[in-house]
Amino acid sequence: MVLNSLRPTSEIFTAPLGLPASPTLRSYGRVWTEASFGAYLLNSLVVTCGAVLLGTAVSALAAYPLARYDFAGNRVLGAYFLAGLMLPIRLGLVPIFYLMDSMGLIDSLLGLTLLYAASGVPFCVFVLSAFYRSLPGELDEAARLDGAGEFRIFGQIMLPLVRPALASVMLFQFVPLWHEFLYPLVLLRSDERFTIPRGLSQFFGEYTTDWSALFAGLVLATAPLFVLFVLATRQIIAGMTAGMSK
Repeated sequence: MVLNSLRPTSEIFTAPLGLPASPTLRSYGRVWTEASFGAYLLNSLVVTCGAVLLGTAVSALAAYPLARYDFAGNRVLGAYFLAGLMLPIRLGLVPIFYLMDSMGLIDSLLGLTLLYAASGVPFCVFVLSAFYRSLPGELDEAARLDGAGEFRIFGQIMLPLVRPALASVMLFQFVPLWHEFLYPLVLLRSDERFTIPRGLSQFFGEYTTDWSALFAGLVLATAPLFVLFVLATRQIIAGMTAGMSK
């Protein structure tokens, strides 16, 4: 992908597996200027980051009582959240489209953000509930004896203890949402609101495809994910291996 972004499309077809004869960054400049890649990048950041933060916040609040409290309907409500893992969101394409249209959220970054946030809730609730259940019950009892309220116990004691799990679920939400193409294709109409996958699709023509510019756009789209994985590696490992020593 990187090598093909450094040479013209004609050379990609003549020597697809060779090194670039004359490496050039011309395709990157064309992607950034002619394709408005900066606007696509900003839209993707707004939608993906907003969806991840909103979905994780809702999931953290939902998973805590499901894991730490025994109340009527606990199992039913937990099964309801888990049902979202068994139903792919793409199966709801038509009803979701009509729902968004009735709410005036077609061609809206807000509508796409809300949709993405809701799609990540079942997975986050499933993971965070397991982490909340692994915390000792003595923590709740000691905090209540000291006069702490339920919201304080959640915010100052429980939530910091599941920070590795929060980092893990945020990352596992970010990656698929960053590359999501179907719903931006269906819900977005204006070029200035396109996300990166939707914007890069414009390089596919009916008769020709600018492969060099497309590869350059893919490299630019992958760079934020690479940086994110490098920065969050420690939290990811901590979240995935928590409890293995017990």
